[in-house]
Amino acid sequence: MLWQQLIYPISSNDADELSDRLAASGAAAVTLKDAADEPLYEPPIGTTPLWSNTLVIALFEEGIELGPITATLAQEWSPRQLPEPQIQQLPDQVWERTWMDGFEPMQFGDRLWIVPSWFEEPEPSAVNIKLDPGLAFGTGTHPTTRLCLEWLDGHSMPNEIIDYGCGSGILAIAAALLGAEHVECIDTDPQALQATIDNAQRNKVSNRLKTGLPEQQSGKPVELLLANILAGPLIELAPKLAKLVKSGGEIVLSGILTEQWVDVSKAYEKWFEMQQPTEIDGWIRLHGRRLELS
Repeated sequence: MLWQQLIYPISSNDADELSDRLAASGAAAVTLKDAADEPLYEPPIGTTPLWSNTLVIALFEEGIELGPITATLAQEWSPRQLPEPQIQQLPDQVWERTWMDGFEPMQFGDRLWIVPSWFEEPEPSAVNIKLDPGLAFGTGTHPTTRLCLEWLDGHSMPNEIIDYGCGSGILAIAAALLGAEHVECIDTDPQALQATIDNAQRNKVSNRLKTGLPEQQSGKPVELLLANILAGPLIELAPKLAKLVKSGGEIVLSGILTEQWVDVSKAYEKWFEMQQPTEIDGWIRLHGRRLELS
């Protein structure tokens, strides 16, 4: 099947509304893209920030007339001025196959593998996590996820763990497959929790994982807490996360840029003996051991 796409440059304030209107107009898919190479480093907890200059890209089947769609959108947008879209014809290709070709099994440390469902396990005797790329909640490709997976691979798992900011559930599933008996998975996004549930079922560890929003967290201290989020939230959450780790327990923090690790480490020094950082491609992992509770 042949495809065509409409590309609108627009401000972040209007991107969601335009996306909804394009979807209602029959677009097969609508995506958002940075129009000016603007990084997004520190979104507040529970928010989904956009670039100040955003491209809204709508995909349509070749036979759909785009002229009436763009005219209707411009009329509905009035009295605001809707930017003139760019129209692109896309070459014929098997989109599912093209998408799948971008992923392959990945090894982390000595034991862990992430294996997409359409691949055979490279090492059947290894700890293989079945995980397909989907919503961008973590598939092992980002350095922050890799840093955490490699730490998990190199350590014995305690019985009780918290994965704070669980995303796809990749770290929680890895911990369960490596021997953890109970992993509490916390996230602010219900979609992330559902992704964790689905992936846990695929990997047959549903009985070891419990999911919930932050307000549903049990509050019970554990032996290991993982938090692969971002520096700002990590600093803000330091007192709360510290209370969730037992004396002598461990904390593993990631999602931290190289220039941010000192501030994050200092935020936890009141409660943890913090170790020197581990870095991959400008991203940092921190590890600390909980001091005796006073």
